[in-house]
Amino acid sequence: MTQTLQGPGTEPVRPEFKSGGSLLVVYLSLGGLAFAVLQSLVAPAMSTIARDLNATTGDISWILTAYLLSASVLTPILGRLGDMVGKRRVLIGVLAVLAAGTLLAALAPNLAVLIVARALQGAAGAILPLSIGIVRDSLPRERVGVTVGLLSAIFGVGAGVGIVSAGPIVEHLSWHWLFWLPLVLVVVALLGAIFGMKESPVRTPGRLDVLGAGILSISLVSLLLAISKGQSWGWGDTRTVSLLAVGALAMIVFVAVELRVKEPLIDMRLMKIRGVWATDVVALILGFAMFGTFLLVPTLLQLPAATGYGFGKSVSQAGLFLLPTVLMMVVFGPLAGLLDRRYGPKVPMFLGAVSVVVAFALPALGHGAIWQVLASGVLTGAGIGLAFAAMSNAIIESVPAAQTGEASGVNTIARTIGSSIGTAVVAAVISSQSTPQGLPTDKAFTYGFWVCAAVAVLAVAASLALPSARRRHEQAVATGVSDLPPEPAELRR
Repeated sequence: MTQTLQGPGTEPVRPEFKSGGSLLVVYLSLGGLAFAVLQSLVAPAMSTIARDLNATTGDISWILTAYLLSASVLTPILGRLGDMVGKRRVLIGVLAVLAAGTLLAALAPNLAVLIVARALQGAAGAILPLSIGIVRDSLPRERVGVTVGLLSAIFGVGAGVGIVSAGPIVEHLSWHWLFWLPLVLVVVALLGAIFGMKESPVRTPGRLDVLGAGILSISLVSLLLAISKGQSWGWGDTRTVSLLAVGALAMIVFVAVELRVKEPLIDMRLMKIRGVWATDVVALILGFAMFGTFLLVPTLLQLPAATGYGFGKSVSQAGLFLLPTVLMMVVFGPLAGLLDRRYGPKVPMFLGAVSVVVAFALPALGHGAIWQVLASGVLTGAGIGLAFAAMSNAIIESVPAAQTGEASGVNTIARTIGSSIGTAVVAAVISSQSTPQGLPTDKAFTYGFWVCAAVAVLAVAASLALPSARRRHEQAVATGVSDLPPEPAELRR
C-alpha cells in the first residue's frame, strides 16, 4: 500500500521484508556500483580514446564533463520526482536510461555520440538518493544504518574499481569494453528493480518545481563547466570568470526562489539543520580528496623510475596499487553503520575525516618508498568508507522520510562538485611544477598531497560541527521537519 505524506512529522510504516530484503540490497548495490565505476573508468583511458577517435585533449575531456554536468543537474530533479511518484518507478527509469547510455557508449563511432552517451549515463547520479530512500522506507529501522553504509561505501568502491580495472581492460580488449562490462551490472540491476522490488510506501504529493529546476540547472552547469574547463581556458579567462559569476548569481536567485515557492525542488528549511549543511560540507571536501588520490597516486606510480621519484609502473600495475584503497572502503563502509547505530554519525564521520588527513600528510612528508604509497591508500580507503557511509546516515537521521530523496540528492551533488574541483585543482598543481621534458617534478606531488591534506582538515572541522544525537533531534524538531523517534538511551549520555 502506498502511504502519502501530507506534512512533516509522519513516520512511515516499514514492512518487515523477511525474504527479499537481501536481494533488494543486492540490486541497489549493483546499480550504484555500475554508476560509480562508469564515473571513473574512462579517466585512465582518455588518451587511448582520444587517439582512436582522433580527438584533441580539450575535446576528449568532455566525456568527463558531460557526465558530471548531467549528474549534477538531474540528481535533485529525479530525487524529487522519486519522492513524488515513487522511488522504485523513478529508479527503473533511471536504470533504463543508464543502460541505454552505456550501450550507446559501447557502440559509439565518434566523439559526439560518446559525449551524448555519457550525458545519458550521468542521469544515473540519482541512484544513490533513490536507493537510500527505498532502504529507509522499506527495511526495518535496525537494518537501515548498516545498509546505507554499504550503499554509500559502494560509490567510493566503484570509483576505485573503475581506476583499477581501466588499464587491464584497455590493454587486453579495447576501450569499448569499458562500457560493455558495466552494462551487464546495469541490466541485472534493472531486472532486479523491475521484478524483485516493491514500490516504496512513502510518497510526497505535489508538483515539480520547474522554475527552480531550471535556475538550478543554469547555476550548476555554469559552475561545473568553469571548474572543468578552467585549467585549459585559464582561470583568469573571460569565459571562466563569466561562468563562475553566472553560476554564483543563479545559485543566489535559486535560493531566493525556493524560499518563496509553495512546493520547492529543495526545501531550504533543511539547510537550517546543522546535520544537513555540515554533512554537505564534508561531502564536498572528501569528494575533492578522493579524486585527488585517484589522480596523484597513479601518476606518481607511472612516472619512470629514472626520475628518482617515480616507480615505473604500467597503467595496469598502477591500478593494482589502488586495490587496498577499494578493499578498505568495502570493510569500513558497513562498519560506519555499526558505529552510527551506537554513537550516531558524528563519530564515524570524524574518524573518517581524520584518517583522510593522515592519508595525505604521510606521502606529503615522504613518498619515495612504495610502502608510503600503500599506507596512504589504506588510510584513504578507511577514511572515505567511514565518512561516506556516515554522511548518508546523518542525512537520514536529520530529515523526514518524505524528504530523504531531495536531501540525499543535494549531498550527492556536493560530492560530485567536490570531485570536479579536486580533479581540476590537483591537475593544476602537478602541472605547475614540471621538468623540461614535461613530467611533474617531485615537488609537484609534495604540493599536491599537502593541498589535499589541508582541504581534508576542513572536513574534520565540518564533522565536529555535526550535532550530537540529542542536539540533532532537538534541532530537527524545532524546524518542524523531524519524524525521528527519541534517541537511544546510550546516546543521551
